[in-house]
This record gives sequence, structure tokens and C-alpha cells, in this order.
Amino acid sequence: MYAVQRETASLKTRDGLRLDADIYRPHSRDTFPILLMRQPYGRKIASTVVYAHPQWYASQGYIVVIQDVRGRGTSQGKFELFENEIEDGLDTINWVANLPQSNGKVGMYGFSYQGMTQLYGAVHRPEALKTICPAMVAYDLYRDWAYENGAFCLEGNLSWAIQLAAETAKIKGDSLAFQKLFQAAQQLPLNDFLPANPSLLRELAPDSFYHDWLNHPCDDAYWQALSPKNLLFEVDLPILHIGGWFDPYLRGTLNFYRAMVSRSQFLQYLIIGAWGHLPWGRRVGDIDYGAKSVSWVDKLQISWFDHFLKGKCSDILTKMPVCLFEMGSNQWRYFEQWPHSSKIHYDLSSSGLANITEEGKLSKNPPDSPKIEDIIVHDPWRPVPSLGGHSASPAGSFERSLIDHRTDVLTYTSLPLEQELTLLGESNIQLYCIADTRSYDLSVILSQITPNGQVYSVTQGYIRLDSPPLPIHLTLQATYQKIPQGHRLRLSVSAACFPAYPINSGTGSFPKDSQLIDAQIITLKLITGKDYPTQIILPLFNLI
Repeated sequence: MYAVQRETASLKTRDGLRLDADIYRPHSRDTFPILLMRQPYGRKIASTVVYAHPQWYASQGYIVVIQDVRGRGTSQGKFELFENEIEDGLDTINWVANLPQSNGKVGMYGFSYQGMTQLYGAVHRPEALKTICPAMVAYDLYRDWAYENGAFCLEGNLSWAIQLAAETAKIKGDSLAFQKLFQAAQQLPLNDFLPANPSLLRELAPDSFYHDWLNHPCDDAYWQALSPKNLLFEVDLPILHIGGWFDPYLRGTLNFYRAMVSRSQFLQYLIIGAWGHLPWGRRVGDIDYGAKSVSWVDKLQISWFDHFLKGKCSDILTKMPVCLFEMGSNQWRYFEQWPHSSKIHYDLSSSGLANITEEGKLSKNPPDSPKIEDIIVHDPWRPVPSLGGHSASPAGSFERSLIDHRTDVLTYTSLPLEQELTLLGESNIQLYCIADTRSYDLSVILSQITPNGQVYSVTQGYIRLDSPPLPIHLTLQATYQKIPQGHRLRLSVSAACFPAYPINSGTGSFPKDSQLIDAQIITLKLITGKDYPTQIILPLFNLI
């Protein structure tokens, strides 16, 4: 390991702005590859919420550059979410490749925004950029990040917008605005006249990306111009893809990975841990997944960079390139490619009291009755709360029996499993469901019930609906979960998951225009019976 020294340096962008960076350099006269991270949170943080400090990376024999993106930290210019990262990324890659003692080879790493800057930086295919390691990113910015099946991801988007707005206030030295935003971050302003469009953010951050995201509730030209899937057609690099089973952006990680595997000539490596967005430790929600679940991404990335930037023989090439953490057994499993799962169907049936008793059933046998309606009433005064999963904060698997006992939640439960069941991939739901309002939402959660009656969520999905044709189809978040013999499965259905997603007003209006006072009581009917094949299709996996 090398001793490391830090210095600050700047580049001038093509339009004459200064972008500042901290450079961590091994104390040596040798030349080294560059590891670059571009981020908007103040460069001293350097994604240390999930990664080792850049000094550690530099000690492994790399020049590490942590840069404040335009308008953040001490860098000049106006911060506009993602809009300048293609050109600024290209300028930065070319700059770092020519730093003193650089060997001209550049790799990038980082998660979330820092993952996105890697995708944007690769768009023009700079010669010096040899590999990237994006973690927890959006391939389709609309579907993978801002919205989920047409539903605005309220809690995640609003809390992030407040954080970035507070950082802007800090840069400007506006202590009053910063204080108000800091307080709002501790308790989100969800009781506003327009709950999803709070006056605080309109007043203190009128140029926030949040307003654009709210004002574009459908996949239009705004999203298409920013989405990496529309920008990376000709990009081909060896890529290390990093995700978490409880990360809200796992859809993006998987979509990007699958797109690259389908067309790349280079190695595409995928690792998914039992992690939320952050941190990447052993406990997520109520579950401790053991010491093996703790992130080893730092060592993995050094092994990756050693091979692709230094030409070393690395054990990264001796292992199969899909590395997935199996929850339940709490083991890492390796595969040559994304594993194929078979399908197992569970049909929903009921006596019509699935929200009152535990008579709602999940069964492998289709129901005999011609038509049964389970009815719930969604009251916007007391919406079904969000709890863990991938969409709420904190993320993870939580004991949710208290929520399942509410009369505005339908539950369908299986008999105890006769043998253990391993799920790997996305579950798909087919529902026959109608409401008495113009619009409504559906929240669907798959759980496992232990022999002592505790209920722990496994995966979930959410969708916004506007008088849809039947049946309704919904895909749940991908998971890899071993469920023991004797446990039962449960599917829970409700019309809200708040504040992870905004309360659907029932009027058909989008969240940007939905007033608190206009939210309607919604009567929702879920129909089962032999003529209404309401079912969940699980990805059944057998490890040979």
C-alpha cells in the first residue's frame, strides 16, 4: 500500500467555468491509472456512506479524483440536475487523463447521482475511459427513478429535492432558507395545500428539478432527452453493475445490465446485495442478514480496476459474472448469467371477507366460485402507511402484521409450505379490480409468515390506474429469497402506500395539481372466481 497525499485542482470547462476536485495521489514517482467520481454533495463526502474513503483507493495504487459537479461544492456555474453531465463529464475525463503521473487510463465509480455521472460521461465514448462501475442508477429516468408504473415516488423524490435545495442554500449562504429546509428534511411537509407540491419547495427552490419531475407525469420528450437508454446506443465498455434488493432504483440497475449484456462485446459483471440505497451493511429493516451480507464492493472494485486499468490477472475473471445474495440462506451465489426461473402460480380466492378475517386464500388450485368481490374503502384521512420495501425510508423487510390487520387491506394467505421455496426474479400479478372513482392506486406486497405468526415483507409493487382495461398487470421488485418449509405466503392489496407514493385523489388529477381537500373516499373491489383468474406468478428457482 502507498502513502497518500491530497491536493485540490481545477479544470476549465468548454464554456469557461471552473470545476474543483480533490486529488488523492500515491506518494510515488510512478504513473498510475485514474479513478474518477463526480458528485453533487460536497466532494469531501465522496460517497463514503457506502464506499471506503478515496484515500484507501489511492493507497492501492491509483490517482483518485473526487470532483464537485457544476454548481455544487466550490465548483462554478448553475446546478441543473443531470443536464450538464455529458459535456462536463467528457471535459473532466479528458482532463484527468492528462494529469501529472497519469498513465492515461480512467475508470469511474460511485452510486446514485455518482453512478449517473458515469453513464453520462460515457456518452461521447472518450478514449481514456476504459471502464465504469455504476451502482444504483436509472436506465430509464422516468420509469426507473422518478415514477413507478405511473405513480410518483413521493418520499424519495421530495426528500432528495429538499436535500439538494438545502445544499444550494448553503452555497449561497442563505441561513434562513437552509434552516427551513433542514427542518423540512427531518419531517417532510406532507400536510400542504398541495401535498406533493409543497409551498416550501416552491418558495425556497423555485428552480428545483422536483418541479420539472412533477410537471411531466407522463413519459414525454423531457424524460427521453435525459434518459441514458436513449444516449448509450454506441457505448460499449466492461461494466461492473451494482444493485441492492431493497434499492428503489434496482429496476434501473437490472434494465441497464440486461441491455448491455444483449449487445456488449465486453464483460458485464452484476452484483446485487441485501442492501437498501444506503448503507450497505448486514441489517436492512428488521432482518439481520449476517456478516457475509456486508458490502465487499470496495475490494471487488479494486480487483476490477486492477484488471481493466493495470492489466493484472485478477480473480474477477475466475468467478462467474453474476453474483447475487440469497436472502434466507444468507449466502452469495454465482451464476454465468442471470438465472432462469420457472413459474409457479397461486390463485386468489375469498369468501368476500379478505379484509376482515384471514379467509382470503392463495392456492395452486383455481377457485370454483363464479364471482366473489372483496371490497375495501380507502379513506384519504387515514391512508395505508408505507413500511420498508424498496420504496419507503428506511428500506428493508419489516414485520407488518399490524398493517395487514387493517380493514382497508385485503390479505390472501397460503397454507404452510410443504417444502422450502426459493424466489429469484420478478413476480407478476394479474388482478381484476375496479373502483368507483376516475383514478386510483394499487399497492401489492408479497410477504412470508413465520410459524409464530410474524409477517415479513419479501417484495412489492405499486401502480397508478386511470380506469384501466381488465385485467391489470403489475410486476413486483426483483428479489432473491429462500422461504423455509412451514412458512406461509401472503399477498396484501391496498389502495395506498403513503408517503412512499402520494395519495391518489380519485379525481384523475396528477399529484402536482391534487389538492388535499379534493382527495376522495375510494371504494375498491377486487374480483376473484373461476371467470376472473386473479393470480400471482412467482419466479421459482432451484439451485442445482
